[in-house]
Amino acid sequence: MHLYHHPYSASARRAVMTAIHLDLPVELVTVDLTNLQQRRQLTELNANSKVPVLQDGEFILWESCAIMQYLADKTPKQTIYPADVRVRADINRWLLWASQHFGPALGILVWENMMKAMYGVGTPDARELERGQIQIEQFAQVLDEHLRGRDWICGPGVTIADFAVATPLMYMEQARLPLQQYAHIQAWFDRVQQLDAWKRTAF
Repeated sequence: MHLYHHPYSASARRAVMTAIHLDLPVELVTVDLTNLQQRRQLTELNANSKVPVLQDGEFILWESCAIMQYLADKTPKQTIYPADVRVRADINRWLLWASQHFGPALGILVWENMMKAMYGVGTPDARELERGQIQIEQFAQVLDEHLRGRDWICGPGVTIADFAVATPLMYMEQARLPLQQYAHIQAWFDRVQQLDAWKRTAF
């Protein structure tokens, strides 16, 4: 299997973390997203022209959460995506929440406070910063309350839900994400950062 990724991508990181955690024989292929030839090759695999992309023989799969689920399903006796239908429904809920709500809210500040300067496309927009702050506060309260009395998001152990929710926080300091007041999120994120899969995907 080949997993096309870029280390700066939070979405790609969650898929890479899953492969590492499961100790799967996956060859990581770094895509230089600024290289036009590599970008064209990526588009041949994924018409959305985004990472991650998993190639398993003739089977091509994109979307990070789908890749995480697929890798787990290929691994006997894994515990990060249990077979129990209700446990899976709970995990799936958080995968979708991370993709549709929490991640995009964080992404506003990542773009404004960090990526704009990296790409040389201007300074932070005050209105966008305010919009991001409001959305982050809304969703962070949900996550913080959920984590009260819990070590992990779903069940007694780490699952792919933790990978999905945690990776957008990889730019906590650089993007000045306003999450310091959420004690349960901070304690949980500290645990995530101690995972071998997190440490091995740091750059």
